[in-house]
Amino acid sequence: MNPAQAAIARLRVEIADRSARFGTPIDVAALGVTDRNGELPLEAPGSFVSPNGACRLFRAADGWMALNLARPEDAALVPAWLERDVGEAWTLVDRHAGERSCAELVARAELLGLPAARLGEADPAAAPILPVAGAARRTSRSRLKVVDLSALWAGPLCGAILAAIGAEVLRVESRRRPDPSRDSTPAFFHRLNGAKTALTLDLSAAADRTRLTDLIRGADMVITSARRRGLASLGLDPGALVRAVPGLVWVAISGYGWTGPDRAAFGDDAAAAGGLVQWTGGAPGFLGDAMADPITGLAAAASALVALQAGGGVIVDAGMAPAAAWAAHRAPVPVA
Repeated sequence: MNPAQAAIARLRVEIADRSARFGTPIDVAALGVTDRNGELPLEAPGSFVSPNGACRLFRAADGWMALNLARPEDAALVPAWLERDVGEAWTLVDRHAGERSCAELVARAELLGLPAARLGEADPAAAPILPVAGAARRTSRSRLKVVDLSALWAGPLCGAILAAIGAEVLRVESRRRPDPSRDSTPAFFHRLNGAKTALTLDLSAAADRTRLTDLIRGADMVITSARRRGLASLGLDPGALVRAVPGLVWVAISGYGWTGPDRAAFGDDAAAAGGLVQWTGGAPGFLGDAMADPITGLAAAASALVALQAGGGVIVDAGMAPAAAWAAHRAPVPVA
């Protein structure tokens, strides 16, 4: 069993135990939310190319890195990233990425919003729950209210587990930026979100942003997967809201942690940042499909259940790269 599988197995056990304390022990495997097999044309793991084909591992001047071109606009940023003339993105990486240090490439990627990471850069000891001086719960509802603002995989997975234990989960989606997994993996999207109530808002409109804030003030938990600057653009300050709403738990899923670098990240590059790879002949390869996503989603759910039971008033800091580093350090990384 590789470290990613071992971490998922351990978190499944923890969630079954934690959810039983809320009256409904959850069998995560039965939910079908920890892998996308059959949903996408996935290649076998082990290569320097991720199974979904979007992310690659490559050598910089002083070490290994990952670059994820999951969004169409990311490929268009590669010439600016490498300060080269326009060309095919991966050809430019093959020819010129080795001319620059990992630190320089990471810094330039952060400026451009490009998902890139140095292999093994994340800290596996990052704290999963951040106290923010919020008040503990003063009243107890018969049914938890959750506002799920997340998209793609890790955040919706956390929300799916809360829905499975009986929480009333309201999934809020932006009209201007709908979740791309709705179309790319529709059956998987349904498994993640089918038990939630859906609401679409125009978050560029002041009235809808006010409505969103009101929904959050009436919730027990909020799940987000936006970067800090994205939440700020909506007028949302998680720390202030947790302090203002007694018992609120804010699950902040991000690439590098709520207090870490505010960098773009997806499941494959975050896995590489955590060192969650396998080594063959001195070169790294991917362990599976976007492994930081299911690990982070499960870890976030487990920490959220702990926080709820303690009365809330906290931010659950669910960084994808730190979660991958935690998984990589739990067991030896396989070497072939």
